[in-house]
Amino acid sequence: MNIFNYFRKKGIDTVDASFYRKIDEWISWYNSNVRQFTFYKVNTGRGTSKRCRRKSMGMAKKLSEDIADLLLNERVMITLEDETTQEFVQKVLDNNHFLVMGNDYQERKAYSGTVAYIPYLYNAVVQEDGTISAGEIGINYVDAKNIYPVSWNNGKVTECIFTFVHTVRQKKYVQIQFHRIESKGMYVIENSVLECTKGSAEGRELTEQEWKQLKPFANLVARTETGSTEPQFVIDRLNITNNVGECNPMGIAIFANAIDTLKKLDTEFDSYCNEFDLGRKRIFVAPEMLTNEDGSPTFDPDDGVFYSLPEDYDKSQTGLIKEVDMSLRVEQHSKAINDDLNYLSLKCGFGTERYRFDGAGAKTATEIISENSDMYRMLKKHEIILEDVIKRLVRIIIRLGIVTGNTLDQNTDIVIDFDDSIIEDKGAERQQDRQDVSMGVMRHEEYRAKWYGETVEQAKKNLPEQNQVME
Repeated sequence: MNIFNYFRKKGIDTVDASFYRKIDEWISWYNSNVRQFTFYKVNTGRGTSKRCRRKSMGMAKKLSEDIADLLLNERVMITLEDETTQEFVQKVLDNNHFLVMGNDYQERKAYSGTVAYIPYLYNAVVQEDGTISAGEIGINYVDAKNIYPVSWNNGKVTECIFTFVHTVRQKKYVQIQFHRIESKGMYVIENSVLECTKGSAEGRELTEQEWKQLKPFANLVARTETGSTEPQFVIDRLNITNNVGECNPMGIAIFANAIDTLKKLDTEFDSYCNEFDLGRKRIFVAPEMLTNEDGSPTFDPDDGVFYSLPEDYDKSQTGLIKEVDMSLRVEQHSKAINDDLNYLSLKCGFGTERYRFDGAGAKTATEIISENSDMYRMLKKHEIILEDVIKRLVRIIIRLGIVTGNTLDQNTDIVIDFDDSIIEDKGAERQQDRQDVSMGVMRHEEYRAKWYGETVEQAKKNLPEQNQVME
């Protein structure tokens, strides 16, 4: 089924289909299974060719893992000024495994360019007057292949379609969730379900009565009015200008502009591996030495070291045993791979010396600071978008919490404290801040807010007696 045929039938405009083919290409590099590259043919010289699989360093996967770990890890703190609201939001995030899934989708964002988070209500208790008195809040996590922006302004997606694939009794179904703006700027969420049928370009659209007979869609309603002028979804992307699709609000992979370097690295690594395979020691022996006096084989037939010389070999030139031990071009391969690892690291924003093929030891924080200023700036740039994304996600959770009857503060201050300890010398920075407090150029509540992950108001309340602050 081609989802774009369905969109055209419904008169829906979205990002061009060619961009999603680009996403497929990035995903193939992440999986080290690239069309017309990973598998190749080698001419055997006898009129035939052999199909080979190119060995890969998997650097697209490694780059995605590293940026995900730097952006969203267990040390990132989300702090709300209102304690009741803080407890509620933290419970929702914990119930939806945000620490694990958030890191997972940061990695997906790195290799596909875009992900989305969609909070929703389930197990809602609806009163006779239509108000909701209770319910649970879930979070749907969506990757780039299932995100279809419909309208956007200054890079911010205002209307969007998300798709969710389900398999029921060996049949494939696609839920289409359309977040759009109606009159007075209010958002509505419209759902439809398609059955992927053979011979149909856009699939068969089910009625609400039909899809309610299927377990994944039993509680799905065709239309939900959110009662809000704010979207109930958050789009998250890398802070890299999209130079693939013109006027496109979607993000691009962290390695989108380093594909040629990835190709060169895998070519060099494959050659490096073949060097050991083709250059292993071989021993050629005279045919008469292959068997013992009793007719049993002299050498293990499964041993790939020994080969038989031809019957008409020249004994005066060769002797009974001839050893062939080819020299390996290890140093040349290592240098080429290291050079391209540096270039790849630089292209993707990590600076140079991030990756080393010789497996050098870990560096101290001071060395990392002095040598990875490029990485520091890159990380801070990506945190600009991620901070806004997390804050908007928290705001949606608070609003849904209020809808379900909880007393929460919609306008509470939200502080996101990212963990930069890997690239910053936190100990030295904290000591400097202590000196600033002692000199009177930094207030005690500012120090506490910065180092204890609190808002300034919370820090003021939690300060000990003034004469004990700096003991």
